[in-house]
Amino acid sequence: MGGRVAGMGCTKGKKVVVGMSGGVDSSVAAWLLKEQGYDVIGVTMQVWQDESPEAMEENGGCCGLSAVEDARRVAERLSIPYYVMNFKKEFREHVMDYFVREYVSGKTPNPCIACNRFVKWESLLARSLEIGADYIATGHYARIEKLLNGRFAVKKSVTAAKDQTYALYNLTQRQLSHTLMPVGSYTKEEIRDMAGRLGLTVAGKPDSQEICFIPDHDYAKFIQENTDCRIEEGNFIDKDGRILGRHKGITHYTVGQRKGLGLSMGRPVFVTAIRPETNEVVIGENEDVFSERLFCSHLNWMAIEGLFGEEMRVTARIRYSHKGAPCLIRETDDGRVECIFDEPQRAAAPGQAVVFYDGIWWSEEEPSYDKRILRQEGGSSALRLSGHGRPFRLRGL
Repeated sequence: MGGRVAGMGCTKGKKVVVGMSGGVDSSVAAWLLKEQGYDVIGVTMQVWQDESPEAMEENGGCCGLSAVEDARRVAERLSIPYYVMNFKKEFREHVMDYFVREYVSGKTPNPCIACNRFVKWESLLARSLEIGADYIATGHYARIEKLLNGRFAVKKSVTAAKDQTYALYNLTQRQLSHTLMPVGSYTKEEIRDMAGRLGLTVAGKPDSQEICFIPDHDYAKFIQENTDCRIEEGNFIDKDGRILGRHKGITHYTVGQRKGLGLSMGRPVFVTAIRPETNEVVIGENEDVFSERLFCSHLNWMAIEGLFGEEMRVTARIRYSHKGAPCLIRETDDGRVECIFDEPQRAAAPGQAVVFYDGIWWSEEEPSYDKRILRQEGGSSALRLSGHGRPFRLRGL
């Protein structure tokens, strides 16, 4: 079986720990790196808490017990050592608690991004380096390149359908310098084909779609069970403060939401803002969820060190499924970056991240663009979005 993974110099004797989720992508990543001559070690990160084995088996996904068995079988097939490392504490603190905290504060968190930054990279990398590894590797559909300026940048994968660069925007230069992502040079179909020809039982395994620690998708129930805060009913109001009805609690809603509001308005209406300080959910028309600009802070520049007073034309993505929109970015006097879109964008929800790309995020004619990014080194990221004369506050991770 041939491959087109670009080498990173001499690989013989270099040790790499591959985070194996039990899925097809990380399994093939381990094989690709072994083929390149790396000394490969497979590791599954135990992040589930104190649930019963039966519950975790039912949950499945990248966090279930079945993931361990699938990964172990792949490691045996590839003849590589395999271990399970306990990251329960880190996952609880940086992913689950963060998820609950953000929702209670009226924001829309992205737990997968938090997991990438603080568990899959920060924690796994630290432990891997302790045991003498040179790199960690994952099955993400993205690529890493060292640029002429000496910095490392995440670049989009060869396929837009599976590109995962948005979720990797907050990786540090140190983390990137110790990371390999071999899967980003292939399409999903090619990865599954490799797995099938290798005889891996996970070749046809479905991708995990849900948040792994909330398999029933009942976010509000999970939040209520994992917080001391009382989630109370409150008022739906319009932009002028008029009461329209009662809501079930702010954890049930996010900016841009239309379904599940329980309001009889005679027309489609949308959540335009969430106000935890008054326990109110603001309702408006579709055009009310569009904004022309946002302000963001806690930046993590990746391909460049910063703007240094210059303006830059980029493409920005404001959520994972966003196709990207052209915009102008520039620094403000208070250290933030202002992002001005060519056309208004829909539902930049508080708590989500904005990621900047050098050029068009996806173009069949131009196969790769460096990713330039916003992100913090931990803590909270504060963004401010102004639209239709009504500013409201956004917070990231």
